[in-house]
Amino acid sequence: MNTGEREQTKRRLAAILAADVAGYSRLMEGDEEGTLERLKAHRRELIDPKIAEHRGRIVKTTGDGLLVEFASVVDAVRCAVDVQREMADRNIGVPADRRVEFRIGINVGDIIFDESDIFGDGVNVAARLEALAEPGGICVSRVVRDQVRDKLDFAFEDMGEQQVKNITRPVRAHRILIGSGTNLSEPPTGAAATPTLALSDKPSIAVLPFQNMSGDPEQEYFVDGIVEDIITGLSHMKWLLVVARNSSFTYKGRAVDVKQVGRELCVRYVLEGSLRKAGDRVRITGQLIETTTGTHVWAERYDCALGDIFELQDEITLSVVGAIEPSLRQAEIERSKRKRPENLDSYDLYLRALPHAHVAMPGDGEKALSLLHQSLALEPDYAAAHAAAAWCYEQRYLRGGLHEADKIAGLMHARAALEAGADDATTLATAGFVIGLIEHDYETAMNAIDHALALNGSSALALALGATILAHAGRTTQAIAYGQRALHFSPHDPTIYLPLTALGIAHCAAGNFEEAAAVCNKAAQSNPRFSFPCVLQTAALSCLGRANEAKAAANRVLELEPHFSIAGFVRAHTGRPEIWTPIGDALRQVGLPE
Repeated sequence: MNTGEREQTKRRLAAILAADVAGYSRLMEGDEEGTLERLKAHRRELIDPKIAEHRGRIVKTTGDGLLVEFASVVDAVRCAVDVQREMADRNIGVPADRRVEFRIGINVGDIIFDESDIFGDGVNVAARLEALAEPGGICVSRVVRDQVRDKLDFAFEDMGEQQVKNITRPVRAHRILIGSGTNLSEPPTGAAATPTLALSDKPSIAVLPFQNMSGDPEQEYFVDGIVEDIITGLSHMKWLLVVARNSSFTYKGRAVDVKQVGRELCVRYVLEGSLRKAGDRVRITGQLIETTTGTHVWAERYDCALGDIFELQDEITLSVVGAIEPSLRQAEIERSKRKRPENLDSYDLYLRALPHAHVAMPGDGEKALSLLHQSLALEPDYAAAHAAAAWCYEQRYLRGGLHEADKIAGLMHARAALEAGADDATTLATAGFVIGLIEHDYETAMNAIDHALALNGSSALALALGATILAHAGRTTQAIAYGQRALHFSPHDPTIYLPLTALGIAHCAAGNFEEAAAVCNKAAQSNPRFSFPCVLQTAALSCLGRANEAKAAANRVLELEPHFSIAGFVRAHTGRPEIWTPIGDALRQVGLPE
């Protein structure tokens, strides 16, 4: 190019939007005429009018693709989001193999232009960003993000540096998080307008319609009923935000990407599954996925005889909800560990305290209390933190010397939890449990725990704590029933030692020492630092005359609790002397310190 030609080159700064149809070749192969008809309708009724509304200029079209120029990057982004949201609405109920979904990339840069086309690096980057976008998604460059993030009311997800075709330098890309509740048609008004968060600070979940893979349309109502019941069951967990059925069922019949669902519904977790019927049996599978990473948190399969439909529906629902709750809590604990200390809120501090509280020993309770006090300083009425603190003080009181100050603090936090957390099953059950063990007020304890189970009948923790209180109260048959239900609903729960220990108490009280020794051994394996099941195991083995095994278990008690004494142990459990006095006698036979 000579000097005269270079002087004729026309340049300007512009926002460039590149779009194409995801899977266009596949759609055309399946239905050429229908695909072209639908694409033309979308262009005519939605896309071209939206571009004109936002003052864009269509530079060229290439079959399924569009290249559009905007003078304003804000207009370009508003246009893209409006199009993608309305396309999502248009695709509701459309089978996946017929759905037209656009991918959009937006960049800002210096372009070369003539009467019919635009060229340059800015155009090339927009095209590469479009290729990075997911179906129904929008991907923008860092300069676009920087220019609009304080002008528009939505959030971005940083995709990091991307190496793209025919561009030597890495491109920093950002994904626009298209939440369902944000209006981008108008800019935010007032200085107080702030970007909408993509995810709540608290855990959130969407239960997607399960796939009916049985080939029997009559099973559709059955599988939909299960999903609706699971949504209802999860909604009883007040610490969990559950997307309403009307929103999650918009994905029915669609092949979905859980990461995209997470962005569209602004949820941290997605539960999906399927039903397959064969003869008189039905198989239900479910999996819980963290949407930001695609990590599987939980997966299970249920094989059942297809008898009473409603009874089967209830059983599957209770099993799924009961298994999901501890898995969700564990996933939330792991997530909180990844957060930087300066970003911790009261909920994160509570989560970080739980693993220490779950050890159920005074030393670990101290670590938990340090975090829980920080949590309560930020949110004084946080019922779950009060309940966890009460549990830690109960541990200090019963296994740390029966100090009156620990008893008073435990009861204070338990009552604060009951007052502030009357609609949360975990809080109610934990607070009631503490009152029952510290004051031997088993009636108040079971009232709280039964209220918890009325809210969430498959709460493994409430069942386990209820089993413990019932066992202490001498109601062994009910204690065993509660403990076995807890194991049934959540066999892999991190706190499985609780129902096992409760069964150990009940079996000791009933004189079933073989069963007591077996379940206490399992409890000690589940929580190797918890001394209580080792004490019960020692007593049960002593009563069985298995002296060597009993002495080995007694040595483990002293390793875990060096200041253990029989008198202190029996005094801590004076609610039912007929249970604990014989256990004390059995411990003396092994030679534990008086």
